[in-house]
Amino acid sequence: MSSSNTYMPPPVWTWNAQNGGAFASINRPVAGPTHEKALPVGRHPLQLYSLGTPNGVKVTIMLEELLAAGHAGAEYDAWLIRIGEGDQFGSGFTDVNPNSKIPALVDHSLDRPLNVFESGSILLYLAEKFDAFLPKDIVGRTACLNWLFWQVGSGPYIGGGFGHFYAYAPEKIEYAINRFTMEAKRQLDVLNRRLAESPFIAGDDYTIADMAIFPWYGGLVEGWMYNDAATFLNVQDYPHVRAWADRLLERPAVRRGRMVNRMVGEPSGQLHERHDASDFETKTQDRLAQG
Repeated sequence: MSSSNTYMPPPVWTWNAQNGGAFASINRPVAGPTHEKALPVGRHPLQLYSLGTPNGVKVTIMLEELLAAGHAGAEYDAWLIRIGEGDQFGSGFTDVNPNSKIPALVDHSLDRPLNVFESGSILLYLAEKFDAFLPKDIVGRTACLNWLFWQVGSGPYIGGGFGHFYAYAPEKIEYAINRFTMEAKRQLDVLNRRLAESPFIAGDDYTIADMAIFPWYGGLVEGWMYNDAATFLNVQDYPHVRAWADRLLERPAVRRGRMVNRMVGEPSGQLHERHDASDFETKTQDRLAQG
């Protein structure tokens, strides 16, 4: 194993804001707002404040699936939170989510607006609110929640671990890359073995477990995350995960959900804000550029 200069931790850690790599500006060791900024509120009951990262895409897929299933009450406004510019540290956003992470949802359909944050919590809240994409029987419900919480607990190893050290860290650290690559491949193998047994994550039915897992692990095997990570991870080793991800990409609601609050990729696939179903046809970045 190659080595660089050995780092010796000091007795007491102090924050150096320059030592964070590509995303140094979005991380800090304290909570709370950095500036006053109210959040916009649109005309729909559900107000989403997010960005088209894997955690954000979980929720926009869910909302689009609910609308496709006929749940008119799931109409929503999706507002863009530019985390690179510090929008998540505005006073309005921290009022909704004290943790200053996207996505955050406010439900205005109740007597008082209800704040919902953490992507897994939002998926579960919407599933229970609309009685959809969550099995009703105890066995099916438990299986779904097992896998939902598996993703919530495992995701940081893929994002903050593998993705950070492989693609974003200011220097390549062999030990860190090896450690998190091993874990990423182990998790993909867990999913591959599961999906060899059933068409969807929790069983025979498509659920919020699939919606939670797809943007992360589907993204890895489809090749749109962390540069050439699909090659590095040899995703050919996981044919059942790849087949599952392909099936989900055939769903129109999944394709729409991937577009909302997206700021990278082809302009035709970027819908920075979503306020009406027609926005997918008229307000993608390629259409806006045409005037």
